[in-house]
Amino acid sequence: MSRAARATAVGGTTAALLAATALSPGASAATTRAIVAPPDKIVIEVATVNGSGCPLGTAAVAVAPDNTAFTVTYSDYLAQVGVGAEPTDFRKNCQLNLVVHVPQGFTYAVASADYRGYASLAAGASAVQKASYYFQGSPSTVARSHPYKGPYADNWQATDSTDWAQLVWAPCGEKRNFNINTELRVSAGTSDPTKTNSFIAMDSTDGDIKTVYHLAWKECPR
Repeated sequence: MSRAARATAVGGTTAALLAATALSPGASAATTRAIVAPPDKIVIEVATVNGSGCPLGTAAVAVAPDNTAFTVTYSDYLAQVGVGAEPTDFRKNCQLNLVVHVPQGFTYAVASADYRGYASLAAGASAVQKASYYFQGSPSTVARSHPYKGPYADNWQATDSTDWAQLVWAPCGEKRNFNINTELRVSAGTSDPTKTNSFIAMDSTDGDIKTVYHLAWKECPR
């Protein structure tokens, strides 16, 4: 399927991601505790961006003026199988390695994740959206996946969340890179890939998908 055709199918879909680092399967909605931003600005640098879902020049990071969020914008993130697809198109991923400069005396955590996109799956086909988050040097990686089955032709949304008490905080006084790995995967299953095209996208007709990471802040022990 050509990019123009995919864009038409996707329509005006946009996607926002509110990231999570410690997401327990039974976690309730994110705490309603107010997010208090530090007085000084945070600075986020992109150390590396790698993956078939974010080719060079298709992902950018911007920090919100109030320091409570940052946005990753994608312009080419779609996995597909069938007519018009290359053999490697069934899986797309993007690994972001971010350097987060936090104001002195503060630390941060990433609290909840809300994924949106568009999928068009033939009968018998399936797709999955997956994400994992970890701090550099951390022994654990948290991953969650959300499956979709054809026939399906609509926007999709998947949400993960965690309570304040279960948040994983960046170590105080240390610089740890924050890693975000997302993945889209499609399987033809019992559908006929010689006659159909199935895809899942975090993509839109305006060429951008915005992924917003909302941060929770707390002061480090003195």
